[in-house]
Amino acid sequence: MKANEGEFPVSFMCSIFDVSDSGYYAWRKRDKSVVAAKEFELVRKIEQIHLGSRGTYGSPRVLRVLKGMGESCSKPKVERLMKKHGIRAKTKKKFKKTTDSKHNLPVAPNLLERNFSPEKPNQTWASDITYVCTKEGWLFLAVIVDLFSRQIVGWSLDKTMTRELVLAALRQACFRRKPGTGLIFHSDRGSQYCSKEFREQLRQYHMLQSQSRKGDCWDNAVVESFFHTVKTEAIFHEDFETRAQAQAFIFEWIEVFYNRHRLHSTLGYLSPVAFEEKACA
Repeated sequence: MKANEGEFPVSFMCSIFDVSDSGYYAWRKRDKSVVAAKEFELVRKIEQIHLGSRGTYGSPRVLRVLKGMGESCSKPKVERLMKKHGIRAKTKKKFKKTTDSKHNLPVAPNLLERNFSPEKPNQTWASDITYVCTKEGWLFLAVIVDLFSRQIVGWSLDKTMTRELVLAALRQACFRRKPGTGLIFHSDRGSQYCSKEFREQLRQYHMLQSQSRKGDCWDNAVVESFFHTVKTEAIFHEDFETRAQAQAFIFEWIEVFYNRHRLHSTLGYLSPVAFEEKACA
C-alpha cells in the first residue's frame, strides 16, 4: 500500500485489504518513527567516525569505517546525511615546498624510477623536508616513508634545516626498523641529502642512494602526498604558540593517528601499521 500511494487512493486500498484508514495511518506514523530513529543512530555513528578522524574523513572513508562496523548503507546516503548535518572534511589549502638544490655537491642517480610499490617492507624508503610555522619561528620536519606500507618510519624536527635534521630521521628509522643490505633510500636533490656526512651514513647502513631528477617533484610523489595530508588535515588548522607545542602535536599526529589509525586509500583503506601487519602475517 505504501508503495502505491501515488497511484491509488488510500481509502480504496484499505477497503481492498480490509484494514481501517486510521489503522493504516497509525502504522505509517510508527514506520516513520522507526526510520527516523535508524537515521539518527547512523548520523551519530558518522559523527563519531568523523570526530575520531580529527575531522579529516570525507564520505568515502566514513563509508569504509561504517561497513567495517557491519553497517549496511550506500555512499549516496552517507553523502546526503553528512551534507544535511554539516559534517565535512577539513578544508584543504595549498602549501609551498622548500628545497635547497642550488649546490655543487654530488647527486645520486634516480634508482627508484617512480616505483612506489615495493614487494616488502624495508626495501625502499623515501624522504623529504617541509616546514611548520609557529609564533616562535620556523620548525622544519624531515620524514622517512616506507613505500611498502606508507608508514612514517623515521622523522625529526629542528629549528634549522641542516644535514643533522635528515641524519636524525635516518638514525631513528634504522634504529626502529633495522633494515638489511641494499635498501634504496630516495630523496630530492637537497643539499642535506647530498652532504658528505649523509652519504657516508647511508654507506655505513649499506643503503643505496637514489635522488630525484632536477625539478621533478613527481619523482618523490609519495612523500609530497604525505606532506599534503599532514598540512591540510592537521597543521594548517592549528595556531602554534611555541615550537615545543608544535613538536608535541606532530608527534601525536604521526605516531598515534597517522601510522596506526588513518585509513589510506592506496592501502585498501587500512592504516599503514594495519596494512603491514596483514601483509606480513
